[in-house]
Amino acid sequence: MFQEFISSKIHRATVTDANLNYVGSITIDETLMKASKIKEWQKVDILDINNGERFHTYVIKGQADSGMICLNGAAARKVQPGDKVIIIAYGLYNPEEMNNYKPQIVIVDENNKISSIQ
Repeated sequence: MFQEFISSKIHRATVTDANLNYVGSITIDETLMKASKIKEWQKVDILDINNGERFHTYVIKGQADSGMICLNGAAARKVQPGDKVIIIAYGLYNPEEMNNYKPQIVIVDENNKISSIQ
């Protein structure tokens, strides 16, 4: 039986923009995507630390090394630039895959630059 577990996470990223007039999604700096192994078009959960909002959306690739974390479309109503968010991607795993499993966790600084990868 497959079970759903965290596959990767970007922890405490700062929202740089909220664009209501864009087709929905979250735009993430490509460098952060690669480090966290999050793919373009992948479904993610967004957890806003400032206001407690939790919602799903999908990822669009942003310019590498830009620090961009932009919520688009309806999701733009749930955040404010400057909010801290956690971005979580999940995967389906069978029990054998869970032996010694560890998700990719990317910790970022105030400018959304990688501080550490755990």
